[in-house]
Amino acid sequence: MVRIRLFRVGKKNQPAYKIVVTPKENPPQGGRFLDRLGHYNPVTKECKIDAEKAKKWLDDGAQPSDTVYNLFVKEGIIEGEKRPKHKKGAPKKENKKEDKETPDKEEDKEESEDKKEEDKEKKKDEKKQDKETPDKEEDKEESEDKKEEDKEKK
Repeated sequence: MVRIRLFRVGKKNQPAYKIVVTPKENPPQGGRFLDRLGHYNPVTKECKIDAEKAKKWLDDGAQPSDTVYNLFVKEGIIEGEKRPKHKKGAPKKENKKEDKETPDKEEDKEESEDKKEEDKEKKKDEKKQDKETPDKEEDKEESEDKKEEDKEKK
């Protein structure tokens, strides 16, 4: 598939672009492209496009990038509406997650606090049971040992 896209030329902080035709898989680096259709300077808003070449490539199935499409509409090569640069009304994924997580976080906090309290109570109960059970057994063993020692002494 062939794309009509911008190829950046110019100095740092002074962008200028060539409008070129290139295979979609390969970027137009180092001057390797199929055809040059014109140039675009966003600083001065100068745009010069060879309309005949552009129409020929479009008829052959070349797909323009969004920016090039908008330039073609502006120059009158293609009829139609410009494509939006940014999708309005569609919030970023991060914002959606934050919005969804905010109520959940409050509920999670409440649930986690309840669980913590329950865990503390369970641990206290287990400690009490552990203390009672071994103490009784130890006491029994100690008392039996003392009895045996007393018998031996006698």
